[in-house]
Amino acid sequence: MASQDWFDKDFYKVLGVSKDVSEADLKKTYRKLARTYHPDSTQGDPAKEAKFKEISEAYAVLNDKEQRAEYDQLRAMGAGNARFTAPGAGGGFEDVFSRFGSSGARGAQGADFDDIFAMFGQQSGGGRFGSGRFGQPSGGFQGYGGPQRGADVTARTTLDFQTAVRGDTITLAGEDGKPFKVKIPAGVSDGQKIRLRGRGRPSPDGGEAGDIVVSVTVRPHPVFTRDGLNLRVTVPVTFTEAALGATIEVPTLGGDVVKLRVAPGTPSGRVLRVKGRGVETAKGTGDLLAEVQVAVPTHLDERAKEALERFQELEPKENPRAEMMAKARE
Repeated sequence: MASQDWFDKDFYKVLGVSKDVSEADLKKTYRKLARTYHPDSTQGDPAKEAKFKEISEAYAVLNDKEQRAEYDQLRAMGAGNARFTAPGAGGGFEDVFSRFGSSGARGAQGADFDDIFAMFGQQSGGGRFGSGRFGQPSGGFQGYGGPQRGADVTARTTLDFQTAVRGDTITLAGEDGKPFKVKIPAGVSDGQKIRLRGRGRPSPDGGEAGDIVVSVTVRPHPVFTRDGLNLRVTVPVTFTEAALGATIEVPTLGGDVVKLRVAPGTPSGRVLRVKGRGVETAKGTGDLLAEVQVAVPTHLDERAKEALERFQELEPKENPRAEMMAKARE
């Protein structure tokens, strides 16, 4: 946008806000207007599409602190009839430069160009206006910079554990209330972000649209946990199964059951692996890791208690804590 437009357009009036509007109220007002005039909801109405571009242009300037300050300064100057107009059209460059106390010895119009460009944090020379300032949110004169990219939109979703592991396509509601689909890749993890390119807010000046960034929360599973691409499950076994050995059944995600062999003398904490039953993604497939946990009975009848007491008399007289105690004294 040329600087002349900044003089001629009242962005505050376009958005229907006061000049001292807060950032929060500005954003709230813009979102309400954007939902009303967005092309997706106006069914090709040219007048409403033009209005949408107008409010997007106004918001792009007022939402940027630096551009808003420059705009306010230029508009204040405009109140004194200063304009960047063509020679002979009234006003002219000299009206603006006279604000800086220039003399006839400085420049063809009696002005030092560095003074006015410095006011807006710019540099003169080379026929460029810099990176989108001085009344140009699109970033430039003579192709310098480029159109302004549309803003990103954030969204959140909560997935059940199995959906996050297997992947799926879900539907979310957009800022304008309209639904949009999101493809959840297999193996997405808690806290991960999914970026939908070009699905965010449109550019105010013909540039590329922003993105939708979806933050994912995954609900915990009552049985399984994630370990990278592996799935972990804790499997209780009885004392006799661990001591004598046994074949046990272990669940997999989705309900299928696999059988695992527990070797005689298996202690708590030993991990048994089921190949290929973890998280399956394009980058690879994990395993199911079953951690054995010896379950101690909480209630014994008299016969069981007597049998254990007889076993205690016969079991090897080894102290399972001896090695730990020795290392602790080192």
